[in-house]
Amino acid sequence: MPIPMTIEGAESLREEVGHRKTALRQEITQAIAEARAHGDLKENAEYHAAREQQSFNEGRIQEIEGKLADAQIIDVSKIPVTGKVIFGSTVTLMDTDSEEIKVYRIVGEDEANLRVGKISVMAPIARALIGKSLNDVVRVVTPGGAMEYEITDVSLG
Repeated sequence: MPIPMTIEGAESLREEVGHRKTALRQEITQAIAEARAHGDLKENAEYHAAREQQSFNEGRIQEIEGKLADAQIIDVSKIPVTGKVIFGSTVTLMDTDSEEIKVYRIVGEDEANLRVGKISVMAPIARALIGKSLNDVVRVVTPGGAMEYEITDVSLG
């Protein structure tokens, strides 16, 4: 099943894999060479740490390349504006109890970062919002209990 991803998310993953294949691979290779120069590899903690870092880096490269191969990259700028909440939408919500305002952008799983207001399309709040429109009230069941939000703005991008 294709994994939805924005153009920005795909580009970010491409940049990460590029960095890991070039600069980071060279740094790790250098660290392994320096550790080898210290002699006995059986008890050489620097060597084992560098090899472990190399293994992690190569695993991450494979993981990213797999995600990019399976990704359905969506250009939200080409989606007609209908006022409905869809993948890629930026949604402004007002908590109906506290009147606190929250702004979220619905993105792919690998792009989600709550600190910058990006939530995964698979998150309970995103699933509750998809398909809703401006001024709709949405009930979201969270671990802390049920919350109600009014959608006060919907935009793409």
